[in-house]
Amino acid sequence: MPRDIGRAEVRRLLTEGAQLVEVLPAEEYKADHLPGAISIPLKHIDPDGVAGLDKDRPVIVYCWDTT
Repeated sequence: MPRDIGRAEVRRLLTEGAQLVEVLPAEEYKADHLPGAISIPLKHIDPDGVAGLDKDRPVIVYCWDTT
């Protein structure tokens, strides 16, 4: 189930093997993203877009907004 988490939990989950997914457009991902993040733009969050994710590992989804 989706839930908000803080930085400490993000770090813990990544250490334990979670997948980090950036949902902003590909151009913004190319310009700046967290190390190790996977780019899946929000408009591609569908069965085809997430097919490469490991269903047995947690997924952390994030985006940033400068506005």
